[in-house]
Amino acid sequence: MEGQSVLHSGGSAGSDVVRLEGVRKAYRRGESRVVALDGVDVGFEAGTFTAIMGPSGSGKSTLLQCAAGLDRVDEGRVLLDGAPVHELSERALTVLRREQMGFIFQSFNLIPALTARQNVELPLRLAGRALEPQEIGRVLAEVGLAERGDHRPAELSGGQQQRVAIARALVTRPKVLFADEPTGALDSRTARDVLALLRGVVEEHGQTVIMVTHDPVAASYAQRVLFLADGAVTGELAAPTAETVALRMAALETPC
Repeated sequence: MEGQSVLHSGGSAGSDVVRLEGVRKAYRRGESRVVALDGVDVGFEAGTFTAIMGPSGSGKSTLLQCAAGLDRVDEGRVLLDGAPVHELSERALTVLRREQMGFIFQSFNLIPALTARQNVELPLRLAGRALEPQEIGRVLAEVGLAERGDHRPAELSGGQQQRVAIARALVTRPKVLFADEPTGALDSRTARDVLALLRGVVEEHGQTVIMVTHDPVAASYAQRVLFLADGAVTGELAAPTAETVALRMAALETPC
């Protein structure tokens, strides 16, 4: 499908599962103050797959961390289904993340001593929720690991370990799945399989996925690509292809 450039509108607040309004975030780096996010307004609709891209230092990882409540904003609002994430206590944030958010990182963060099944069960155990073996088996089957539940991470390939991490993130049926460079440690073929899996959970199960990536090919699996530069949203691309994303990124990285 041909990529189409669209003007950034911030989305419709009524249909957004995650929304940032006027978000600003700065860090101290030595004696200097670095602005990571500079008045970001953006929404992420339920049941969609969005990739976030930008040059190094553009603020894309900070945006993800603020949206997930992993980092506090200096100004503005962060809403999850209308709930003010930015106002919650650390304890309330921990509960919110555990129950309504899923996370996938470049490093798989699996516990080596646990089997794939036990790693997937872990969020439910931490939340004190009942373990239903059929549900665990179903989630493992969704990620193509129905027969590998009793294997430990060292007995699995990198791609299989990332699939376990995805199953672990999905087992609580979160409202939103945050992915930070989820294919960065994988070879290109395995990365494509993982990205197709993420696109599948969006299209087949209505999951919301927000992914930070530097790779135009990875971004092409999303339904929308959001571009950042110097802490601000510069635009977005609907129905992206690797080529249209690469062209947009080249324009952002070319000095004026």
